[in-house]
Amino acid sequence: MLNIKAIIFDLDNTLLWDDRSNNEAFQATCRVAAEKAPLQPNILEKHVRKAALKLFISMEIYEWANMIEVTYLEALWGRFDSDHYPAFRKLKQLAPVYQKESWTRGLQELGIDDPEMGQQLAERFIKERSNRHLIYEDTFRVLDALHNHYSLLLLTNGAPSLQQEKVDGIPGLADYFDQIIISGAFGAGKPHPSIFHQAMNLLGISSEEGIMVGDNLNTDIKGANSIGLRSVWINHEGRTVPADNRPTYEIQQLSELLSILQLAPQL
Repeated sequence: MLNIKAIIFDLDNTLLWDDRSNNEAFQATCRVAAEKAPLQPNILEKHVRKAALKLFISMEIYEWANMIEVTYLEALWGRFDSDHYPAFRKLKQLAPVYQKESWTRGLQELGIDDPEMGQQLAERFIKERSNRHLIYEDTFRVLDALHNHYSLLLLTNGAPSLQQEKVDGIPGLADYFDQIIISGAFGAGKPHPSIFHQAMNLLGISSEEGIMVGDNLNTDIKGANSIGLRSVWINHEGRTVPADNRPTYEIQQLSELLSILQLAPQL
């Protein structure tokens, strides 16, 4: 029988539907582009994503950003107003150039050399993405079922200002959590064991008394496994579980977590 006292949740694509938010923002922005120039929106999106990833990897702060898991897509719309580390100030300085250049290069791949339009689309994408903080339909139902029985902690990788904006974009979401840890404020990201130990210290639990819930095998599950913490992998896409990084449990949607936790005496 499980003896779970606390649950640690990932944020992006676990509680928030981050992929859908990005996809919808791209679609809306590329439709605007198609009104300005003869192009296919889905082809422009493909080229912008490719250009953005290539540019992001070439940035001087890439290794640091990758360590705390600021993604190239987040850099396309984030403002990075945090002063936790000097690297955030550098990222804030570089982001507007990166955002404009990503859209400009995407247009150039379609034979459209128009930096002004690239700037307009970069600004439009920021607006579209900032207005789309989407959650899964069962997110609040699951949190409602759990928060009176367990201590809940939100453990997310990324820039503090950006991740906090995501949380604040869903009214009431933060109220369910006793603690929130953001890798950019902590100084290390999942899967580093130190951030998981910090979570357990704040919750006052041992590894046997907690469980990690997330969608990312390389951060959520790998990190939990490294310290002996039970894990629940949300496998949205029906991927194959690697033999060297198996979660304790595998589910396809968040609501299935409730069935797992019915084994615990608290429910």
